[in-house]
Amino acid sequence: MRVLIIEDDRAMAELLRKGLQEEHHVVSAALDGRMGLELASSYQFDVIVLDWMLPGIDGLEVMRRLRKKENSASILMLTARDSISDTVRALDFGADDYLTKPFSFSELSARLRAVGRRHGSTPHAGRLAIADLVLDTVTWEVSRGGREIRLTPTEYRMLEFLMRRIGKIASRRSIVEAVWGLDAEIEENTLDAFVHLLRNKIDHGYNQTLLHTVRGFGFSIRLEATK
Repeated sequence: MRVLIIEDDRAMAELLRKGLQEEHHVVSAALDGRMGLELASSYQFDVIVLDWMLPGIDGLEVMRRLRKKENSASILMLTARDSISDTVRALDFGADDYLTKPFSFSELSARLRAVGRRHGSTPHAGRLAIADLVLDTVTWEVSRGGREIRLTPTEYRMLEFLMRRIGKIASRRSIVEAVWGLDAEIEENTLDAFVHLLRNKIDHGYNQTLLHTVRGFGFSIRLEATK
């Protein structure tokens, strides 16, 4: 699944990001309500893990604005506020589930899968495709032209992140944060090396190039003219 974490505690956000990535989710994170709202409005996420007490715009207001825009992502409220009245209020605002801190990661993971299933009503909710390149987010299998492509975990996370944005440009920084983490300091040549490896696996030997470099900004998965 494509998961957005909106949590102002950087250590908590990073812990959640790493844990969910290990379960093969593609994860983005925002450290305040405004940044979270911008990300949630710009990209399609399957599930949003949303803290209540956020700087700038609090979690309830973020949720209210997203629901007003008919954003269909499932929302799991994750907060230290544990009264029944708080739970009822969050659910009334549009939350799909409510989990209080402290919590166990296994319970969080199970609840994410549950709300994801409830909203994943289309037959191919876990399938991303462009031309003859197919990525299955459930089995983590990738193929092109019917031929299996074996990717490392890092290559897989990078490809899914890009395929969630087919036709759009992903900045270098957004790729680094999604694949390696919020505070990761990845050299440009390291990112370029992984892109080169990924491109060789998904494009080499095919008539259509799908992974494109946008000079000075980042990368994009899209259809262009044949080679």
